[in-house]
Amino acid sequence: MQIFISTGEVSGDLQGAMLVEALYRLASLSEIELEIVALGGDRMKTAGASLIANTARIGSVGLLEAIPFVLPTLKIQRQTQQYLRQNPPDILVLIDYPASNLAIASFVNKHLPQVPIIYYIAPQDWAAPMLGNTNKITKLVDKILAIFPEEANYFKARDVEVNWIGHPLLDRLASAPDRETARKTLSIKPQEQIITLLPASRQQEIEYLLPIICQAAREIQQHLPKVRFLIPISLEIYRQQITAAVAEYNLPATILKEQTLEAIAAADLAIAKSGTVNLEIALLNIPQVIIYRLNPVTAWVARYLLGFDIPLISPPNLVVGREIVPELVQERATVDNLRVCALELLLNERKRQQIFHDYQQMRSLLGKVGVCDRAALEILKFSKC
Repeated sequence: MQIFISTGEVSGDLQGAMLVEALYRLASLSEIELEIVALGGDRMKTAGASLIANTARIGSVGLLEAIPFVLPTLKIQRQTQQYLRQNPPDILVLIDYPASNLAIASFVNKHLPQVPIIYYIAPQDWAAPMLGNTNKITKLVDKILAIFPEEANYFKARDVEVNWIGHPLLDRLASAPDRETARKTLSIKPQEQIITLLPASRQQEIEYLLPIICQAAREIQQHLPKVRFLIPISLEIYRQQITAAVAEYNLPATILKEQTLEAIAAADLAIAKSGTVNLEIALLNIPQVIIYRLNPVTAWVARYLLGFDIPLISPPNLVVGREIVPELVQERATVDNLRVCALELLLNERKRQQIFHDYQQMRSLLGKVGVCDRAALEILKFSKC
């Protein structure tokens, strides 16, 4: 059996790798000879997928931000189409990455109609229908493996075959270190005050978020002279720019590689860009401030020409349908606002306890551990249909 998996960006590579491991494990138990070919990143390759292109570094949010990736994406699209024509898989699995994945789905639907298509971690139209992916998904996709209850309800109401399996980060966090273990691993004393900074998994975030986060960190240190910072890097290509920013703002910061969960678990507070990492922070029960900015032109076009109005952007807030952790987006994403929110979550015990309480509600809506095995089982079953 051959399965083709298509994803991109850092988070897609992580989710894809967990799925690849589960697919191989369950296929082995069922004595299925399995080959997985993919668009993904190094994590998926390590898990056993054969990559035809590395897409972990290709990702953006916004119109102008996407321009540098147009030509590389088109090249990969052509390469993928050629491969699929010559090697039709038994099933196509899409993970997130909507613009590219829906183009691949359209190609397969037209030229390889015998290949079933499953979307695992579908675009978040259930939370923001103005994203405009729903009609394409309902026409092209045979089944959705939903990670959020509201996502399942949304697509079921549109007559798409859906299984709610829960969120795969539950599996990843099941073996995550606790605070004490993480601090021992990172040689941090129990009484030290630690803030973990998670500024970027995309190049545009280095430009738009890193300076704000570093300047705010510097001002936080002026209020709390003994505070230390941890910065786990998502891709090695960002190390030089992050190192330069740490030096420019004279931050007492340690840059870490492949120790993201330890860096989060050891923290008293996290300051993070919006994305999958916000759920990791929440599941590790760490208060957080979320920040995001786009190119001002992109923001203006989205708001006034395309009519985008997205009141919540981060997964923890989307899951419960209200702001349980502060989001600083676009004009609100300033150094002053970030400093004020961070200090409040560090020093106001009532606020911290409220976040811990809200995290419990959020966790209850994410399902149960075993998500990746459930996803793999549905994929293997569906490919036999």
